[in-house]
Parts: sequence; C-alpha cells; structure tokens
Amino acid sequence: MKNIPYLLACTLLASASTVYAHGNANHAAAPSAAASRTAPLEQKDWGIAGDAKQARRSIDLNMGDDMRFSPAHFTVKKGETLRLRVVNKGQVMHEVVLGTKASLAQHAQMMLKYPGMEHAEPYMAHVAPQKSEDLVWHFNRAGSFDFACLIPGHYQAGMTGTFTVTE
Repeated sequence: MKNIPYLLACTLLASASTVYAHGNANHAAAPSAAASRTAPLEQKDWGIAGDAKQARRSIDLNMGDDMRFSPAHFTVKKGETLRLRVVNKGQVMHEVVLGTKASLAQHAQMMLKYPGMEHAEPYMAHVAPQKSEDLVWHFNRAGSFDFACLIPGHYQAGMTGTFTVTE
C-alpha cells in the first residue's frame, strides 16, 4: 500500500515532464532548405521547403492562447515562395504545422499518444511564448490545404486554419 502514493507521484512527474518537453520548451527551429542542402528536400502534397532568398512576400501568422490563428486563412500563388512569420502572442508554447486534413489529424493523434515527441521539419515552426520564428515554404502544388497547432489539446480546441494555392 505504501507504494501506491510513490507510483502515483512518479507517474504524475513523468507525465508533467513529457508535456513540458513539447508544450513549453523552445524547439530547435526547423531547418531551412538552404541549411539542409545535404539532405534531399521532400516534396509534400502542399509544397516543398523554400529558400529564404527566394521569398518575395511575408505574412504574419499570429497564434494566441485563445487557440486561434490570425489570419485563419491565407492565399498564395502556385510557384510562390512565402515567408510565414509565425508569432506567438500567448503565454504557452504554440506551433504551426502545414499539411492536409488527413496528415494533421494523424500527427495530432501521435502527439496525444507521445506528447514529448520531438520533431523539426521544414513545414513546421515551434514558437515559444512572446517569440516568433520564420517558416519559408515553396507552394508548388495548387489546392486547398490546412495548418494547425498540434500541441496536445490545441488542435482539439480548434487551433486550425486553411490556405489556398491558386493556379
């Protein structure tokens, strides 16, 4: 019986540390295309990593503790390289991940199962409270796509948005 409080304390401590690992720590910035030329760039349905020197336009993408993005939708032209200035105006860690509804839903499920999972891809930016990060992306596929904060609980609270790549 003496072991139950000890086991409970260990479990709570372990779960708190995994939430902290993803929820509040500053992640390494996603590598830019120029910085990772040794690794092949991976084409995604929604585009490919962009070269910051090719970005001719920037959009501020604001995130807050109300679990919303502003703007919640943006439009780019096919072939455009865009600098998304991802700004965390909140008091907790937020992130933006570009993708499709299916890829984001799948990743969100993985984050619930493994909240301490660390990852850094060129189509995501993890931003500490009151900080900003740049995400540079080349939108070379037309269509309607999505973005979301996949930190456990944030996606489930509706922290999502959409973007359209026009011909």
